[in-house]
Amino acid sequence: MTDSIFNLEQQNSSVDAKIVAGLERVGEVFRVLLWQQSRDTGLSPIQIQVLLFLAFHEPTQCKVGYLAKEFNLTKPTISDAVKVLVQKTLVDRITDPLDSRSHHLELTPAGKQMVDQTSSFANVLQGVVKSFPEEQKTVLYESLFKLIFELTQRGLIQVQRMCKTCRHYRFDGQIHYCGLLQIPLEAGLLRLDCPEHEQVL
Repeated sequence: MTDSIFNLEQQNSSVDAKIVAGLERVGEVFRVLLWQQSRDTGLSPIQIQVLLFLAFHEPTQCKVGYLAKEFNLTKPTISDAVKVLVQKTLVDRITDPLDSRSHHLELTPAGKQMVDQTSSFANVLQGVVKSFPEEQKTVLYESLFKLIFELTQRGLIQVQRMCKTCRHYRFDGQIHYCGLLQIPLEAGLLRLDCPEHEQVL
């Protein structure tokens, strides 16, 4: 039979396969929670994700092209999602005063209310994680951080604003360090989405 983590014989004899299968289960929970929010609001999952992104990121990142890379979707797919959000008066297109061909997306007051309504959909997962001992949380986060970085290196995650892809990040083999903040970074201080991130060229 094909080599696969879904083959229970292989999965049950390999810790690697069990970890990947576990990640698939967690991803499924996230999708279910997002779909539940989708049914409650009448918005599609990607429309909800776009609203949440716009709420917490800089205007320079709130553009269709950037969003397409962020969510690993085509520009037409993101454009369709944005078109619906504009029609529902949840998002406005703001024209760049220096370039009328360029614009960014911005939440309307109704859009901000929708974010307030939807942004807590994953809180149940956070509640479970909060119950873990601090040492266990640190080990889990370090492992996830490394996994996300490796997936980025393989091109499976298009846009990343994490410490390890930032030009201010340093690592001497033992200590992580932020050159911008000029502080050592313990594992819990490493960021997955940093507002000061500057991509390594």
